[in-house]
Amino acid sequence: MTLASDETEASGPATSAAPMPTSPLAREEQLAKVPLFAGLTQEALARIAAISHEEQHATGTRIFQYGDVGDKLFVLVEGRVRISREVAGMGEEALAVLGPGEVFGEMALFDESPRSADARAHERCRLLVINKEAFDDLLFVEKDLAYEVLWSCVRILAARIRDSNDKLTFLSTSAKF
Repeated sequence: MTLASDETEASGPATSAAPMPTSPLAREEQLAKVPLFAGLTQEALARIAAISHEEQHATGTRIFQYGDVGDKLFVLVEGRVRISREVAGMGEEALAVLGPGEVFGEMALFDESPRSADARAHERCRLLVINKEAFDDLLFVEKDLAYEVLWSCVRILAARIRDSNDKLTFLSTSAKF
């Protein structure tokens, strides 16, 4: 079993952990539990599972960094991942700590922009990884699947924007007192 480690990070940019051997059926069952893919047919889940692979990361491992190319979507199967940004003069600001069933890196599906935050294994974690190019190819061929998945992404992103708005409102009003 190969784990990405901080030693890799110290010697240069972090690379993804080696893919873990899991069956497509096991990946399909894991995807079915994720809100992003909830409600998809077994056939659709099987197609997505076929283009995914599994990675494991040790606590503290950098999964991706602000500014990296956004070329993968991640589904958290086990463990926790911290999404954060470095704030000048203040250090790391955690934006979210995600748990099993949550998706991150999904903005890479919509644009060609670099990563907007860092992602680190907050604790040892297991991820399903879906390559953007393979996912784009699948959605181009499977239009009904594309419709369902993209609307699900929109709902997730809208919820995150609402959460961010609530945090900004709290910060704005607490700064006045």
